[in-house]
Amino acid sequence: MTPFESLRDYELFVYSLQEQFPSVRRSTLVLAQRGRLFAELTGELSFDDGYRLEIYERLAWESESISIEGYSYEAWHNAEKIYWYDSQPHPNIPELASTDPHHKHIPPDIKHNRIPAPTLSFTSPNLSFLIGEVEMLISSGSESE
Repeated sequence: MTPFESLRDYELFVYSLQEQFPSVRRSTLVLAQRGRLFAELTGELSFDDGYRLEIYERLAWESESISIEGYSYEAWHNAEKIYWYDSQPHPNIPELASTDPHHKHIPPDIKHNRIPAPTLSFTSPNLSFLIGEVEMLISSGSESE
């Protein structure tokens, strides 16, 4: 069973992240149903050394199968936003076509410097990958790609 088989399964996955990933020191994530067929996941995951992830997902489901309609994942180190992912399409940027609309904003010009994000998906959970990415930053002492 995958966390995306039902809203309840995804809820159990989200609310057990600290058990699955000991690096997550604190979670304020809330999964709230906003209508008959959609929900939102919002909040923050905190880690050691001042790292945190701010998370937003808009979720939809039909026949109990979950999908992500849109997301924003921001990685912070103390007061500095070090990168973020979003699902805003950029059809006029050929370098992003391979994973459109999934992409990552990275330094040095974080707003305009984008790279493809092949690991992100609308049809499976992204949180495990995002947590793993922060864990690598913590272990390497680095703040960017």
